[in-house]
Amino acid sequence: MKAYVFPGQGSQFVGMGKNLYHSNPKAKELFDKANEILGFTITDIMFDGTDEELKQTNVTQPAIFLHSVITYMCLDEDTQPGMVAGHSLGEFSALVAAGALSFEDGLRLVHKRALAMQKACEVNPSSMAAILNLEADKIDEICAGIDEIVVAANYNSPNQVVISGSDQGVEIAMKNMLAAGAKRAIKLPVGGAFHSPFMEPAREELSVAINETHFKTPICPIFQNVNGKLNKNPEIIRENLIKQLTHPVKWTLSIQNMIAYGAKEFVEVGPGSVLQGLIKKINRNVTTEGVN
Repeated sequence: MKAYVFPGQGSQFVGMGKNLYHSNPKAKELFDKANEILGFTITDIMFDGTDEELKQTNVTQPAIFLHSVITYMCLDEDTQPGMVAGHSLGEFSALVAAGALSFEDGLRLVHKRALAMQKACEVNPSSMAAILNLEADKIDEICAGIDEIVVAANYNSPNQVVISGSDQGVEIAMKNMLAAGAKRAIKLPVGGAFHSPFMEPAREELSVAINETHFKTPICPIFQNVNGKLNKNPEIIRENLIKQLTHPVKWTLSIQNMIAYGAKEFVEVGPGSVLQGLIKKINRNVTTEGVN
């Protein structure tokens, strides 16, 4: 069975989607519609902007969503996913691919999510770091023992967990985790502590928009970040999407559950190939490919 997966923030690059825009009339129509919905010409930044412009959260998130979703929508018309999942922001792309959200509603929610998260990041200095080759349980234990807000934010693979929290908390955690045997602790170039308690103001703001949005029953199962479980119930999808901002991304568990459900091939749709690398680390017996 074929599973489609969609990347999150950090996979962007200048020029993404430009060739598709100029070669595919359907893609051009969707990108132009997106410019109207957003109220600014995001395609100018995506296609010909600077790295600095593109990495701003309020631009990055809708840009990645658009690249992923429009690429998917321009695949063969008989494309039928057996199941879908998305990493953090990518969950919105997955919901559109599965027919649970319309393209327009998905873009509006992502735009509101980006603005709310950027606002939350500006309130408190905070950051994230990737911890390599240290057991997840040990990472949780170290975070719990620090007198600062710092938590595991992304369980990306058996040998990679991303932590998130206050600047001081992350620095202390990195030092303690290296002392506990982590191979590396890498500070990430992000605007704040995503998937942590620092995102509570953004969660509250986004929940209003999510509750006002119509969700349909998806055409295939979606495995959501907050618990890694299969789901097709629109109301549970809505609840999990609201929780997502302050809960960790359980990517490892999601992929393991997708494989148990019958996924043999994973197709990453969107910029980059980060998810392909993570999936191979989770299970080397499955096939991965990318559609950029």
